[in-house]
Amino acid sequence: MLGTFSVDKTSLVRQFVSSIFDDKYLTTVGVKIDKKIVTAADKDISLMLWDLAGEDTYNSIKASYLRGASGCIIVIDGTGPKTLDVARDIIQLVTDNIGDVPIVIALNKADLK
Repeated sequence: MLGTFSVDKTSLVRQFVSSIFDDKYLTTVGVKIDKKIVTAADKDISLMLWDLAGEDTYNSIKASYLRGASGCIIVIDGTGPKTLDVARDIIQLVTDNIGDVPIVIALNKADLK
């Protein structure tokens, strides 16, 4: 999961993995890794979620965090237009470092004005 500061990547992961929602802002330092077993087409799949610390610019992300990824979820904040600009930079970074993998854009905070 990639995105700029405070788009609530960590909250999304916690909700998905543990069914816990907390509206307190927690800054991720480095990377936080969670695991969840999901079932798809009657097959159990071990899903590893890497929640990378938010950056205003993603030039400093270590390519080693991206290598081996099967895909990326890029989170943008519906209340912060700048987060879309950062998402464009992240897409380029992902493409340059790991090639053609599925990329999903998740619009968060769509319920806020």
